[in-house]
Amino acid sequence: MRHGIVLFTSDRGIAPARAAKAAEDAGFDTFYVPEHTHIPVRRDAAHPGTGDETLPDDRYTRTLDPWVSLATAAAVTTRIRLATAVALPVESDPITLAKAIATLDHLSGGRVTLGAGFGWNTDELADHHVPAKKRRTVLREYLEAMRALWTQEEASYEGEFVAFGPSWAWPKPAQAHVPVLIGAGAGPKTFEWISANADGWMTTPIEQDVPAKAADLHKAWTAAGRAGAPDIALLATSRPDRDEIARWADAGVTDVIWGLPDKSPDDVTAFIGRLAGRVR
Repeated sequence: MRHGIVLFTSDRGIAPARAAKAAEDAGFDTFYVPEHTHIPVRRDAAHPGTGDETLPDDRYTRTLDPWVSLATAAAVTTRIRLATAVALPVESDPITLAKAIATLDHLSGGRVTLGAGFGWNTDELADHHVPAKKRRTVLREYLEAMRALWTQEEASYEGEFVAFGPSWAWPKPAQAHVPVLIGAGAGPKTFEWISANADGWMTTPIEQDVPAKAADLHKAWTAAGRAGAPDIALLATSRPDRDEIARWADAGVTDVIWGLPDKSPDDVTAFIGRLAGRVR
């Protein structure tokens, strides 16, 4: 089982590069950052954690760009994987985003994992002209189009929301396949979508009974004819507990993601060291 760190980036507190370097030095496997381009002041969409328009953390309104953040982390690290928890690909141009991800993967030596969400904030999506009821279709087309740009010498794509003719696009990612995890609430529709389009599932912070839901995902994976097993990245909300981690591993959880506090840079780096000791 791999252990990662997620930094809820903002324009205050520790910089992503410093947090990523501290996480790598402490032995963690992956460094994650989130994405929100903006938060509309007036919203109809309820936050999944609070159940209404209130936000649990003001950093939602202050989030740094994930790909710039990970690029700074790549420059000061050599081993740790660079990931999003989660990015919102449909809020970017797919050709430009494919270029950014491929460039980061190329420059980092193949260390990128794309954690992507469908987008709970449908008002945010609306400002990017993404129809809420079509957001799963839009994300599928984005992933298909980006994979074409990443793997084909002359890439093209024709979909309902993404279309471009034969094109050259380099660099290609250093990895033959950029892993894609979908961060979304568990359920048959989500697991069917993941089994058809992605490499695994990233849990939500409010997910309960992950072992049972992991079993459901494995069933959907097998039913879709996929070989091997899906990756499952669990967003941990408790302190490290040996027995609980063992239960997660037995259920097929491949990655555990531990959050960082919103404190001073020195406090955060000290926290990373203590957390590494508990995990070990």
